[in-house]
Amino acid sequence: MVKEVAAGFCIFRRLSNQIEYLLLQASYGTRHWTPPKGHLEDGETEFEAALRETKEEAGYSEKDLKIYKDYSHEMHYPVKGQDKRVIYWLAELENPNKEPELSDEHVSRKWLPKDEAIALSGFPNFEEMCKKFHEIILNKLS
Repeated sequence: MVKEVAAGFCIFRRLSNQIEYLLLQASYGTRHWTPPKGHLEDGETEFEAALRETKEEAGYSEKDLKIYKDYSHEMHYPVKGQDKRVIYWLAELENPNKEPELSDEHVSRKWLPKDEAIALSGFPNFEEMCKKFHEIILNKLS
């Protein structure tokens, strides 16, 4: 049974014929690297939470992003013995030169090509999502 739900965007940009993914380094715990995401607030849909969390954590509003609502990825993993479900939608940064504005929840950010983003994150769920979205970008969004 899912005890915790979160949502976010896997944000990419096209820069110099390269596709890069945004990862944020958490300011707490193991300081892990993930795309912007967060918990749902009361009455919020998953999509609304993804928009709010991305604005809070990276400073990007819906106007900054081209959101591909048809392309999402859901993952499950345990957190403190409870099942956590996270849904990410694919989103492209409209202005590839606009840098994120970090909240106090994160200490750093990096734009990285797929393989480097996967290596830095280190999470098998992120690797699966990143590979899936990368294929979509190359084959359907080019």
